[in-house]
Amino acid sequence: QVHLGESGGGLVHAGGSLRLDCTASGRTETTSAMGWFRQAPGKEREFLATIGRSGGVPTYADSVKGRFAISRDNDNDMIFLQMNSLKPEDTARYYCAATSSWTDWRTSALYDYWGQGTQVTVSS
Repeated sequence: QVHLGESGGGLVHAGGSLRLDCTASGRTETTSAMGWFRQAPGKEREFLATIGRSGGVPTYADSVKGRFAISRDNDNDMIFLQMNSLKPEDTARYYCAATSSWTDWRTSALYDYWGQGTQVTVSS
């Protein structure tokens, strides 16, 4: 079992920045990758970014490429999402997730563990 907890959400003006943190606990050594997703009211959960447990080249959704950056600290079982140039359309609840799958890490259905999420609101 792996437990995830996000922090760092809040209210920010358009063009601003936020950093989201996710702390993992439990059997993290069984995971192959961790990622960030978001869900806005009335919309489906959207993939944002993912990074393998051993690092490597992260994968990003086109909607956030160049603005968001995912990183990880394996010593402390944490991942981060640095979000820059935020837009009102980035407003959503943001989730950290972990998977033990070795296939498409962009697919939310393959993630076994999810945090409770943290709200990000971007005002215009």
